[in-house]
Amino acid sequence: MTDTVTGTDTKVDTRTRLLDAAEALFAERGSESVSLREIGRAAGARNVIAAQYWFTDRDGLIKALIDRHRPEIEAARHDLLDGYEAALADGTAGDADARIHALADALVRPSAVKLDQGASGAGYLRTVADLLTRPEPQTEPLGYDVEGGSILRWRALLEPLLDPDAVVLHRRFHVIRFVDVELAQRARAPGRRDHRLFVSQLVDSAAGLLGARVSEETRRLRAERNER
Repeated sequence: MTDTVTGTDTKVDTRTRLLDAAEALFAERGSESVSLREIGRAAGARNVIAAQYWFTDRDGLIKALIDRHRPEIEAARHDLLDGYEAALADGTAGDADARIHALADALVRPSAVKLDQGASGAGYLRTVADLLTRPEPQTEPLGYDVEGGSILRWRALLEPLLDPDAVVLHRRFHVIRFVDVELAQRARAPGRRDHRLFVSQLVDSAAGLLGARVSEETRRLRAERNER
């Protein structure tokens, strides 16, 4: 069956082509600088409003792109968190530093898999970074606050290990954003094939940031802010 809006063979094929085109363009230029019309043209659509037809607007397309990758990442992170909780239960999770490192690993590795998925993975990683680095970060399309989601679970498991001031000052979100921006930057690097060292160091860096001491100056400034 031919779709009269796009001229392609089936509805499923049309939507897939648009998402494929969006990922490739976002991988090259980021999600903020590509128009829906460009995506339609790159997908081979005959009608310039094809992307609007299928996704309504840019936010709808970005949500569809995120949803395309999210199940794989969610499943992988839940598996790692299952392993972490099993280690807690049998007493092999180690001290607080080891636990923080294990949770940093559970944050980084599921998304790092996208580095090995070509333009599709790179387009996803750059889109996530773009959402988190907006003047007002957008987490809703990423499902970070969805009940039963892996990030909500990760945050809950991590909270008892952090300084209470670090929790209040959004240390966990800052580390999530750091990790996603670093992954997006790595995805832009030409010719990189072996990501093992990069990913291992990123886990180490995330663990270091999560466990970093809250300075007395930071505590004082926070108290002053609360008094105002």
